Amino acid sequence: MARPLSLQTRSLAAAGAVLAAFLALTFVALDRAFVEATESGLRDRLQGYLYAYLAGSDTTRSGALIPPEVGPDPRFDEPAASGLYAGIVGERILGSSDGSWRSPSAVGRDLPFVVALPRGPARFSGPLATAEGDLFVLAQGVDWNAGGKNELHLTFYVAEDDRALRTQVDIYRRTLLVWLGGLGIVLVLLLLAVLRWSLAPLRTVAFDLARVERGEEERLRARYPVELAGLTASLNTFIDGERERVKRYRNTLADLAHSLKTPLAVMRSQLESGDDGQALRWTVLEQVGRMDEIVAYQLSRAATSGHQTFAAPLPIESFAEEIVRSLEKVYARKGVLCEFDLDPAARFHGDQGDLMELLGNLLENAFKWARRRVIFTARPLAGGKRAGLELIVEDDGPGIPDDQVEHMLQRGVRGDERVQGHGIGLAIVQDMLKTYRGDLVVDCSPALGGARFVVQLRPR
Repeated sequence: MARPLSLQTRSLAAAGAVLAAFLALTFVALDRAFVEATESGLRDRLQGYLYAYLAGSDTTRSGALIPPEVGPDPRFDEPAASGLYAGIVGERILGSSDGSWRSPSAVGRDLPFVVALPRGPARFSGPLATAEGDLFVLAQGVDWNAGGKNELHLTFYVAEDDRALRTQVDIYRRTLLVWLGGLGIVLVLLLLAVLRWSLAPLRTVAFDLARVERGEEERLRARYPVELAGLTASLNTFIDGERERVKRYRNTLADLAHSLKTPLAVMRSQLESGDDGQALRWTVLEQVGRMDEIVAYQLSRAATSGHQTFAAPLPIESFAEEIVRSLEKVYARKGVLCEFDLDPAARFHGDQGDLMELLGNLLENAFKWARRRVIFTARPLAGGKRAGLELIVEDDGPGIPDDQVEHMLQRGVRGDERVQGHGIGLAIVQDMLKTYRGDLVVDCSPALGGARFVVQLRPR
C-alpha cells in the first residue's frame, strides 16, 4: 500500500491548488481588464484622429469637400504600410472620381472603407481580418452643410492595425506572468514556513513519544498548545497507567516468588528431617494451604487492570445485583438483606474485572460481618472531563474501632481468626484504589451502626 501523505504535504498540496486556481483567475481577470482598457484607449485615439480629419476638411464655393492635406499623425501620410489609415466615402469630394478619398497610407490597399453610414454616433469594430492584417476601424456618418442648400452626406473612416495593441498586451502578459509566478512562489514558500511552524507542536509530540519509546524519557514533558494539551495529557495518563501495570505485574511475580520460598523451604526441611508420615502430612497440608492463600492473593492482585484512559463507562447496578445474588446464597443462613441506593448516572471507568473485584470484596466483607442489613450506595462525583464515582457499603455488624482501622486494612489481617478467609480482601481493594488513584475511608455507619466503607474515585 502507498504510504499516506503527511499532514504538511496534504495541507501544502491543497493550499497550493487553491493558490494556483486563484492566481490563474487573477491572471485572466487582469488580462481581460487590460485588453479592454487598451482597446478603449485605441478607440479614443481613433476618435481623436477622426475629429482631426473633420476639423481639417473644408468645402469649395461649389459645395465640394476638400480633404485635409496633412493627417493628424505622420503615419497617415506615409505611402508604406504604416498601420494607420483614413478614408472618406461620400459625394462631391474634390479630386475624387469615384466618390471616395483615402490618405496616402491607404491608397491602393484593400480596406473596409466602402459602406456609407447615415448620420449618427461613431461605430467601432475590430479586430477585422483584412489583406493588410487585423484592423480596428472607427467610422462615423455626418451631414456636412456646404452652404445654401448644399448638404454633403459623408462617412469618415479611421483604422489602425493591431500590432501596437498586440505588442502592449504581450508585454503586459509577460510582466504579469512573471510577477504572479514570482508571487505564487513566494506565497508557497511562506505557506510552507507557516505550515512547518504550525505543525511543529505535532512533530514535537512525535519526537517526545519516540524518546519515551526508547526509554530516554518517562513521559511527555514539553509544553504544548492548548489544542494538544488534552491529547498529551491523555497520552501521559495512558503511559503512566501502562508503566504502572507493567510495574505491578513485575512486583506481583517478585512477591509471589518471594512468598513461596518460605513454605517451600519448610516442606523441604520437613522432608529432610525424617519425621514420621503423620507429622509430615500435617506440615505439608499446612504449607499447601498457606501457598494457596498466597497464590489466591497474588492472582487477585495481578488481575487488577487499573485505570484505563479510554475505557468505556460501566453501569453499577447490574454487576452489584449479580454479586449480591451470589452472596445471598453463600450467607443464606444469616438471612442478610442488601438494600440498594444507586444513582442511574453512576459509572465506573475501568476494567469490568476490576469493578467485579472491587464490589465483590467490599460487599463480601459487609455480608460476612453484618447481622441482618447491608446498604450499598453508588453516586457520581461531578468535576473534570470524566465524572468520578463514590461507592458506600454499610452494615449493621460490630463495626471497626477507630484505633483498629489501620491495622484491619493490612494484608493478611482478619477481624476474627475464627471467621473463614484469607484476610486480603480489603488489601486488594487498597491496591486497586492506588492504581485508580482513589481513596478508601472506613468509619462508623450513622444509619446501621456498623462499619461503613467509602470508596471515592476522583473525577478526571
